[in-house]
Amino acid sequence: MIWRVPIRRCFERNSRDGGGLCRVYTGSMDTSMINPDSAWAAFVARDRHSDGRFVGAVLTTGIYCKPSCPARHPKRENVVFYRDGAEAAAAGFRACLRCKPDEVGRDRIAVARAVSLIEAAEATLSLDELAAEVGYAPHHFHRLFKRATGVTPAAYARGLKARIVVDALKEETRVTDVIYEAGYSAPSRFYESAGRRLGMTPSAWKRGGAGVTIRWTLVGTSLGPLLVAATGKGLCRVAFDEDDAALKRRFPQADIEPGGAALADLAARVVASVESPDRQQDLPIDVQGTAFQEAIWQALRQTPPGETRSYADLAAAAGNPRAVRAAGTACGANHVAVVIPCHRAQRSDGTMGGYAYGVDRKVELLKREGAA
Repeated sequence: MIWRVPIRRCFERNSRDGGGLCRVYTGSMDTSMINPDSAWAAFVARDRHSDGRFVGAVLTTGIYCKPSCPARHPKRENVVFYRDGAEAAAAGFRACLRCKPDEVGRDRIAVARAVSLIEAAEATLSLDELAAEVGYAPHHFHRLFKRATGVTPAAYARGLKARIVVDALKEETRVTDVIYEAGYSAPSRFYESAGRRLGMTPSAWKRGGAGVTIRWTLVGTSLGPLLVAATGKGLCRVAFDEDDAALKRRFPQADIEPGGAALADLAARVVASVESPDRQQDLPIDVQGTAFQEAIWQALRQTPPGETRSYADLAAAAGNPRAVRAAGTACGANHVAVVIPCHRAQRSDGTMGGYAYGVDRKVELLKREGAA
């Protein structure tokens, strides 16, 4: 139900009733997409990941704030929620001078605009050029972009170019041509970055991992058998209920070898992540995805044990708040279960959502972390 009552009347009612319950919305704005309980929980936790998704308006003061506002919380019954500052302002509220909620929306728009510019540019844009396009000082925008996406603008651009090469190499074409078409000034520039990001050369990627050695082992855990596989750079596959046959299908031309003692220590640390996911393990990984997927994975790795993030939170952290479904897909494309903790992702309504290895395992991992 949408109420169309002037905000002044709400203040008068609160005054007469001693601050009693008053659910008031003005105009014809539909706030049905906001879950009031989840929104209030975000305010209580001062969750900065919810900034930009909605604002809370205080009926007794006429001020609206972002969820992470450091000011003292009002009573729950005196707070209503709007999708953004524009809706709250139209209802007669004014922005908080302490948390400046309207700047959050401007920041997100700037990051989204910068992502579009990077993806559309034929040549690499400098930080100064990007910042000028979106109207920010370079050093400030650098921090803003990294906070929103998990990577710097330069790293995002490098990831995009590398992914273009990898996708193109799946087709029958010349490696050198692909590298130039992706925007690299010379093949050496791609090979320099590819060694850091891909864990294998582009030719090897094209040939299904040819020339790359992957060591594997099956380990027992309280949640079932777990495949642990790694290149010389780090873990490339961690999966429940898989074996070396599945690994060979994923990397048909790679040199697949039993891990033995060389993999024992790393496998033991992976098992520790399953048995005690509440303890952070700094494990090396060698995985690849699109720039968006890698930003989602980075956001998941930055989520502390015991906490969860909605797919909407993750999409916003990756710089594309509308790509909620794509955020879920990125979680499903995770190569290294538990190490990249996609079990910490859930729907905005608080329900579990999917999990590649079964929701029961997801629930148990969260339980072990102490998540509510």
